[in-house]
Amino acid sequence: MKNKVVFLLLAFLAFANVNSQILDPAKWTSKIEKKSDNTYILVFDAVIEKDWHLYSQFTKDGGPLPLEVTFKNQKDNFTLIGKAKESKTRTAYNDIFEVDETFFEGKAQIRQEVKVTNPKLTKIDVEFNYQVCKEVCINVEKKFSFALPSFTAEAGTSNAEVAVVPEAADTTKVDSLAPSLGASEYVEAVAPTKPVVEETKSDSQRGLWSIFFIAFLSGFAALLTPCVFPMIPMTVSFFTKQSKTKAQGVRNAIIYGISIIVIYVILGFLVTWIFGADALNALSTNVWFNIIFFVLLVVFAASFLGAFEIMLPNSWANKVDSQADRGGIIGILFMALALAIVSFSCTGPIVGTLLVEAASKGGIAPIIGMLGFSLALALPFMLFAMFPGWLNSLPKSGGWLNTVKVVLGFLELALAFKFLSNADLVLQLHLLEREVFLAIWIAIFGTLAFYLFGKISLPHDSPITHISVGRLIMGLLVLTFTIYLIPGLWGAPLKIVSAFPPPMEYSESPFGVGSSRGNTSAATILPDGAKSGPHGIIVFDDYEKGLAYAKTVNKPIMLDFTGFACVNCRKMENNVWSDSKILPILNNEVVLISLYVDDKRELPKSEQFVSKTTGSEIETVGDKWTDFMITKYKTNTQPLYVITDLEGNNLNAKKPTISYVGINEYEIWLKEGISNFKK
Repeated sequence: MKNKVVFLLLAFLAFANVNSQILDPAKWTSKIEKKSDNTYILVFDAVIEKDWHLYSQFTKDGGPLPLEVTFKNQKDNFTLIGKAKESKTRTAYNDIFEVDETFFEGKAQIRQEVKVTNPKLTKIDVEFNYQVCKEVCINVEKKFSFALPSFTAEAGTSNAEVAVVPEAADTTKVDSLAPSLGASEYVEAVAPTKPVVEETKSDSQRGLWSIFFIAFLSGFAALLTPCVFPMIPMTVSFFTKQSKTKAQGVRNAIIYGISIIVIYVILGFLVTWIFGADALNALSTNVWFNIIFFVLLVVFAASFLGAFEIMLPNSWANKVDSQADRGGIIGILFMALALAIVSFSCTGPIVGTLLVEAASKGGIAPIIGMLGFSLALALPFMLFAMFPGWLNSLPKSGGWLNTVKVVLGFLELALAFKFLSNADLVLQLHLLEREVFLAIWIAIFGTLAFYLFGKISLPHDSPITHISVGRLIMGLLVLTFTIYLIPGLWGAPLKIVSAFPPPMEYSESPFGVGSSRGNTSAATILPDGAKSGPHGIIVFDDYEKGLAYAKTVNKPIMLDFTGFACVNCRKMENNVWSDSKILPILNNEVVLISLYVDDKRELPKSEQFVSKTTGSEIETVGDKWTDFMITKYKTNTQPLYVITDLEGNNLNAKKPTISYVGINEYEIWLKEGISNFKK
């Protein structure tokens, strides 16, 4: 009897030790709110441990993994009303992935409205897949089940109640969470309390200020186009000559400027209202909308380069112009509208580009963008009306105005490929890898430099015998930028434009065209199942193939549990693996097997199973490696490094596994494992 007690005690302690290694930094509760007879709001609340980040549905592609919300039994049972809404998030630039990432800190809330279409439905099953990161990253799957009391009571399977609440009211009922199941948790939810959600505004405000500043500069660029610039002296002269007093002329010009601002801000408001603030952000990460944006910008660029004119119907301009003769404030408003319509062939592509870029930020960014653009467009009309003498200092209209249009056209064309790159990154097609993207930009800006030097002329250019000093300086600046881009083909980081090209890892080789840096002679011909990894290291992404190769070369195995969207995995690769003391070891003394826990490739049906450790359904390659990591090494964090012999036994006695550490500690750990293998 005593032996049984001791055995049970030891088993309990071992189990407790296993679970203590499984991190779960986001604790979820959930509730259901009844809005009407067949409409409910599903609410998910998370309390997130300090310093951990849980990534939003709307975080940009190319960085950490976004939250995925899956409704398992939706077909023929219920419909979703809009996309799941989130509480306030924070957006910050990630210099490893070179993208803005959006995440929750402290607390999070997700709300999804549903309309039940099947009166026999008794529950709604929901699954969350998301990533949380601090010094390590964890990929987590959570399962929720919401009882529908109004229906289940009729069916005799439940007598629970759901609070009927107004759309924005708090809930009152509390339900407990089911125990954690490692990397996967199943929650039977009715109505837990609603936590207060923290709001972080500083980063979003900085994003809006950047949109405003870019839009303001774009407004000044639009002023220098052939459709707008000649209108400045004509319009100012109209107000000063038609007004009875100077004060009246100034007042009318100010009303005219304010009218311009109102027109464009209304346009930004309409874009936000039609699509919705949250939907705009969602659209920015959608493959098809990125492709549509690419096509739009190419069309705008072709228009600026002189292929054709984008114009609104002449009848619109005539009708608006006739209303401008009415006089008074209404007449001035129609004059401003006439300017917007008449100048559309020049301002339309700029406005369209701004709205596309602002839409990628979401929220009220389109409104802020149009405010900045219209303010820059309106200011000269107001200022020159106040100080008519300044008109004498304006340069005369001429061929230089078309040059401005052409330069804007080249910039539009370069920006277009950023959106095409976004789509390629999401689909992982590798059609527009870093080298190809940079080659396209080098061609675009190189051609622009030739144009500015007068070596190329386009359809609407005036004949020139020489170029101005200003045009020469601009050409030299563009040529300098073009030369700056060229080393990027050989692996230069190009920090000035790091937000535009695909990341370094998304390339034909880790260091660019023609580079062999970090490669060894053994890497010339890759073994079966291997590929060239960070810094040219031979790496396997399949355990069995890597193990087979390790047996043929009689080297220890270093397991690298990693993720495509693991920030600290990239930091370790960039800062530790690249060190002169570490890289030769990884190249020559171990067989590296990198197992990606966020690999979404589906396993063949015959290889899918239910985990004995977590109870989760193992359906993807990433699920398989996650289960392997939890079952074998009792943890779910990345990066995680393990050195084993050819039988899978750990070679480091003091530290069987290691994670996010410095160079010296990593070197000592590596050498200890390798030394034990050779004994």
